[in-house]
Amino acid sequence: MATLELKNINKIYPNGFHAVHDFNLTIDKGEFIVFVGPSGCGKSTTLRMIAGLEEISSGDFLIDGNRVNELGPREREVAMVFQSYALYPQMTVYDNIAFGLTLQGVDDDVIEERVLKTAKILGLTDYLDRLPRALSGGQRQRVAIGRSIIRKVGIFLMDEPLSNLDAKQRVTMRAEIAQIHRETGATTIYVTHDQTEAMTLADRIVVMKDGYVQQIGTPKELYFDPVNVFVAGFIGEPPMNFIRSVVTGGKVSFGENQLDLAPLLGDKAAAYEGKKIVFGFRPEAIVLGAAEDSYHVTCSVELTEMLGDNTNVYVVAGEDRAILKVNPYDTPETDSTITFSIPRKSVYLFDDETEMVIQQQNAVLNA
Repeated sequence: MATLELKNINKIYPNGFHAVHDFNLTIDKGEFIVFVGPSGCGKSTTLRMIAGLEEISSGDFLIDGNRVNELGPREREVAMVFQSYALYPQMTVYDNIAFGLTLQGVDDDVIEERVLKTAKILGLTDYLDRLPRALSGGQRQRVAIGRSIIRKVGIFLMDEPLSNLDAKQRVTMRAEIAQIHRETGATTIYVTHDQTEAMTLADRIVVMKDGYVQQIGTPKELYFDPVNVFVAGFIGEPPMNFIRSVVTGGKVSFGENQLDLAPLLGDKAAAYEGKKIVFGFRPEAIVLGAAEDSYHVTCSVELTEMLGDNTNVYVVAGEDRAILKVNPYDTPETDSTITFSIPRKSVYLFDDETEMVIQQQNAVLNA
């Protein structure tokens, strides 16, 4: 296990493109950190700088307090799992897993012991004599992970390792990666664009956009206390609903519905008079019908999506649209008119210009 520190890390390419801006993060020993964000946000570039595969333009990267900017990947003692399995097709599962130890000149008896132990952890014991082409995608990814963890390094780096798997395999592999982390205790950094992977695996999540860190926190912190519109919309499925409206008479409009901000902002509501704000609420926070201590919205149902454990209901009120997540047994009819309630405690308000949070979970913050 290792402690990592990234201090004011920047990546600027020769053509002038600034891929990563002033990245700062301290990672504790044994922590599972997930970098998440859309394609091109800088998360993989940051991982490659940690691995030693990309040069750090400025800033300091420390492992256990020692600056390692100029050290190569082998000297940093990191193991990396890529999006592609990168297995040797002519080698058996056993030989693929053992390859790194073989290069190091480790005794055959030690290699066999460690390969068998690693295969048992990954459920590959029955496949050690097979070639990669005889394995499923999930099994190949387990071999790639096995080749990394057998080295017993203190840092594991994973770059979108599940993106080539189907939905069912991804769920299974998420659980297996979590179990491997518990058993190895290694400091792990995992890159993904899938917020579900981030929420289910991470001790802490780093949300990135356009090369900048937007927020760092636990999955619970990012879900309940997003600092801006981007984080609020990126974390959660379906994403948070946003209604943009000018504050008029202390109220915002949701179609023909007028929602009074005084219960949320009190005397501070006057400061936003005449300004546009973003009124946010999560699809799963709503209640069908009229409920107490809530905003009531009347709207029309455009479309419903039955997903088994819930139904997504797409609604429209004037020019405003939203998605509601409801019990499948309470699914309203398409083209019907319904009323739903948004509990005031579940409302988020953001400044439209800066997109930074004004209010969340009944706690007024400094924007």
